[in-house]
Amino acid sequence: MKLSSALAALAADPFAPVDLARVALLIARDAYDHMSPRRYLRSIERLADQLRPRLRGSLAARTAELTTFLFEECGFAGNTENYYDSRNSYLNKVLDRQVGLPIALSVLAVAVGTRAGLTVVGVGLPGHFIAKSVDGNEEVLFDPFNGGQFLDVETCEALVGSVTGRSFEATPEALAGTPPGAIVTRMLQNLKTAYLADRSYTRAARVTRRLTQIIPGDATQHRDLGVLLVQAEQPGRAIDPLRAYLRAEPNAEDSRDVEKFLTQALTEVARWN
Repeated sequence: MKLSSALAALAADPFAPVDLARVALLIARDAYDHMSPRRYLRSIERLADQLRPRLRGSLAARTAELTTFLFEECGFAGNTENYYDSRNSYLNKVLDRQVGLPIALSVLAVAVGTRAGLTVVGVGLPGHFIAKSVDGNEEVLFDPFNGGQFLDVETCEALVGSVTGRSFEATPEALAGTPPGAIVTRMLQNLKTAYLADRSYTRAARVTRRLTQIIPGDATQHRDLGVLLVQAEQPGRAIDPLRAYLRAEPNAEDSRDVEKFLTQALTEVARWN
């Protein structure tokens, strides 16, 4: 599977049945071009093989085995010391370093748990990402970033409040499983934010190009891609996305600023000729 194909499938249907771990590793290969996704998928399979015989009893008991295995015995944890390190978002580096962001650790829990025989899905809360195991009408929420701590409605509301400073009502809809397309988009957005914070414009542009593939109707991603390419001193590649934004949003408040970036890109390209 190519990443472009997976993103196109998720753009067409956010619920498309993709292997999130595989897609996450394909995203990582953009940054680590010599990395073998197969190698890391085999590592995930080995983790699942170790866990599988232990999954007995109630859903809560089986989920406790998953969280104990990953977050106590294997030592995976949230990176609280360097939260915005881009490596926290790449699944290969999470497996190597055993630390990551909430969403990356949740994807790991989904990958290992599902392969071992549980049904595990990600849950995108405002400002935080968790996971839950599901069996029929029963479900168990847990927080991979915080050691796999089990959560209920009240603790979810408190968690979001502590992270965002805003009130949050943990309705069944708010705690529903997040579709794969939204999970992948959120992972890419996290990477974009991390690279922008470091002023790593070339890397941010690379990630933003992927965002234009999974949410092609979002004109702001085309704008951001064009601006980032100008900042990365790649004016020739910036022209098309900047023009695409201006066509899509001719009356946008920032259209004049975008036109300036387009003029800059065209001027710099003209100097080559």
